[in-house]
Amino acid sequence: MKKHYSIAIDGPSGAGKSSLARRVASALGFIYVDTGAIYRTVGLACYRAGISCKNAEAVAQILPRLNIQMRFNAAGEQRMYLDEEDVSSRIRMPEISICASDVSTLPVVRSYLLDMQRRMARDNNVIMDGRDIGTVVLPDADLKIFMTASSAARAQRRLLELQAKGVRANFEDVFRDIEYRDQQDSTRASAPMRAAEDAVVLDTTNLNLEESYRLLCRTIKEKLGVQPVG
Repeated sequence: MKKHYSIAIDGPSGAGKSSLARRVASALGFIYVDTGAIYRTVGLACYRAGISCKNAEAVAQILPRLNIQMRFNAAGEQRMYLDEEDVSSRIRMPEISICASDVSTLPVVRSYLLDMQRRMARDNNVIMDGRDIGTVVLPDADLKIFMTASSAARAQRRLLELQAKGVRANFEDVFRDIEYRDQQDSTRASAPMRAAEDAVVLDTTNLNLEESYRLLCRTIKEKLGVQPVG
């Protein structure tokens, strides 16, 4: 293999990006970088500080004081830390999802986090997922994938994820959250969510997790000649 490979996976919330990227990264021996978790951590910090996640000036003032770290445990799983506290579970709560979507529309936040994300790709073989990885963060990625699915399918998947974690939620609320984030992500002025011109589009609406995984592995093998193991 070449010195470092970078695979960018973009797409809307609930399309399966994170679950699939994490599994494929493990099969390839790559580092998995969930950029959405970084924005969620900023959103959590603002939420705890009582700051509106839409207030660019207030958010800009808190950014230099934040101690956000991305660490990997022995299993290679990404964990997010805020002021030395592991907040990996807390940032998945529905109210923090909204905060993450709001702060991600702010250019000051996107600029602040850009170097952290690019540095990971410079130093490692990575699979990185988010909303603007192939278009902004890693425009020269070796492979760009845009993964999508219908709003209803994505809401049902997210609901099952939350319930599996013991979080009380209902389909209507999760569906509204999905559509709100889609609107925010695709219409924001700074780096809106869209497929890169050279991205491979994968629609997983009618695929289960295993079928989606095989499709992703097949795409990586065809485009890069790299075969995930497992």
